Amino acid sequence: MSYRGLLDKYGTLLDLPSHTRPVSLLEGNTPLIPAEALSRHLGGGFELLVKFEGLNPTGSFKDRGMTAAVSEALGRGAKTVICASTGNTAASAAAYAARAGLKSIVLIPEGKVAAGKLAGAIAYGAQVIQIDGSFDDALTLVVEISNKTPICLVNSINPYRIEGQKTGAFEICDTLGSAPDWLCLPVGNAGNITAYWAGFRQYNALKASGLPQVLGVQAAGAAPLVLGHPVEKPETVATAIRIGKPARGEQAIEAAEQSGGRIIAVSDDEIISMQKLLATLEGIWVEPASAAGLAGLAHEIAAGTFQPGGKRIVAICTGHGLKDPDIVIKDLAKPRIVAPNMDALMEVLSA
Repeated sequence: MSYRGLLDKYGTLLDLPSHTRPVSLLEGNTPLIPAEALSRHLGGGFELLVKFEGLNPTGSFKDRGMTAAVSEALGRGAKTVICASTGNTAASAAAYAARAGLKSIVLIPEGKVAAGKLAGAIAYGAQVIQIDGSFDDALTLVVEISNKTPICLVNSINPYRIEGQKTGAFEICDTLGSAPDWLCLPVGNAGNITAYWAGFRQYNALKASGLPQVLGVQAAGAAPLVLGHPVEKPETVATAIRIGKPARGEQAIEAAEQSGGRIIAVSDDEIISMQKLLATLEGIWVEPASAAGLAGLAHEIAAGTFQPGGKRIVAICTGHGLKDPDIVIKDLAKPRIVAPNMDALMEVLSA
């Protein structure tokens, strides 16, 4: 049977209402890519695999939860969906709403969304509204309007988003035959770490697949779970995790503690360095936030607080590099121009 999307493959394992009407773009089924060169760069002696979620239909892991949330909304007769977003949720919500024939509205913080993400939301037909405030301000507004109107909220506080995102853990276990020893992933609004931990626990109860320890990683300028208090004005180059008050922060902390793992913060320099390493060593280009999990792993190894020897480690890379290309090209020197002949080309190559 051909692959038909996550609700078709894992629907019996997801807690979705009977009225749910599947809306799919053939999301999921993303690869686990061995990262042997990066493993050696970090000291070697362990197996490192990258779950590349940037190969979902709209270029990020958000499609896993959105297929479930929009399917439920369509099934109960919703006409409009709404979300607050730093970019990826906006594009995903707009795409799945378009697929379902629904209207989509997205609120974004002014000037804080990467062009590649904003373009996606617009292309899929969303009504995009910028607010003079943060993501957290936008989330407060969309929660309020969804409580007062029939508009369906599809941020990760929607429980069906978490149900859909659990499938990432299911896929890892199905591919490997068990859970990895460690799972490393970025933490922004904290829905993904919550969903992965729920998914691993559920699969372990069903199939004795084991449980990973979880390393959640925030950007130092937007690290409320590490600091222990909200960050009023979060700042980081990793726009997807530029969130000062995670909606599922408590659940993220529980996931890390229950797994025997932890949540840490890394600098923007560490994040960008890892983004470049992953691209040049492995040919995997991710947006900055997606490199945070691996940056955290590298940080812990360098600090001597993590001994990876003999372990199997999976890193979740949440979004494609095309989501935020400006990060790469803003400091890029203009490529040299040469005459269209072999002598000119050889001169450049031998320099």
